[in-house]
Amino acid sequence: MDDRRLKYLLVLPAVTVVLATAVWPLGYSALLSLRSWKLSRSAEPGPFIGLENYLWALQEEPDFLNAVWVTTVFTFWTVLLTTVIALAIAVLLAPGGRLRLTVRTLLILPFAMSPALIGVSWRFMFNPDFGLFQAFFATIIPPLAEVQWLSHPQLALVVVIMADVWGWTPFITLVFIGGLAAVPGETIEAAHLDGAGGWTTFRHVVLPQMTNVIGVAVILKAIFSLKTFDTVYMLTNGGPGTSTQTLAHYVYVNGFKYYDMGYASSVAWLMVLPMAVLTWLYTRFVFARPGRA
Repeated sequence: MDDRRLKYLLVLPAVTVVLATAVWPLGYSALLSLRSWKLSRSAEPGPFIGLENYLWALQEEPDFLNAVWVTTVFTFWTVLLTTVIALAIAVLLAPGGRLRLTVRTLLILPFAMSPALIGVSWRFMFNPDFGLFQAFFATIIPPLAEVQWLSHPQLALVVVIMADVWGWTPFITLVFIGGLAAVPGETIEAAHLDGAGGWTTFRHVVLPQMTNVIGVAVILKAIFSLKTFDTVYMLTNGGPGTSTQTLAHYVYVNGFKYYDMGYASSVAWLMVLPMAVLTWLYTRFVFARPGRA
């Protein structure tokens, strides 16, 4: 067989899987977003209504705007806290040593847990009757033991953010440890010979060489934060009220609780737009030349 044909034949199974599991569902959901379809009324898609679903979400539906706001706040804080904490831990663990190697191995354990399991675990830990955090607060800070964390709109969102940061920090830490290992030791030694202290060396020598790694980690975390569903569903189910309802949870509620498949598809496509921009930025960072973004 001709080598030119063989290479296409070899990738055909992978292309077929991608078309069946990604391209086709995306295309079908795009068509559904332009139609009116209440699954509770009909098993078949309804009439074509153009952009009405999108206009309703953007102009008439306060719950959608609330979900956008919650998702924005959630994404901002989870990305910021995860990046800062992970970078700090990575710097502390970067030098060699047996203990540090063991800690690096243990770091992957929280990330190995599924988001749904993290949500369930944190819900039990903040249980007002027998939760781990309630017992801790009762011992250390008694006034906080009386706080109903998951019943308070703002505090419930704080708990969701904390759970997500806890689950993602280990993975981002390992990414940063890899980035720090790629920083040439000669540049650090030269900075020390010039009299630069630890913070100055990190800020002016190490951090500039970590730009691409940090950029990739931030964008990747932002993409996953935008589509967070499992942790929210298992921890608060979007409540109290809609105070912790992210866009992904909003799509779920409209699609599988109210059975409005057309409207849910349109909101899902509105989620795709920022993630497409982030994906473009991600490829820019991944394929950028060293020192350039």
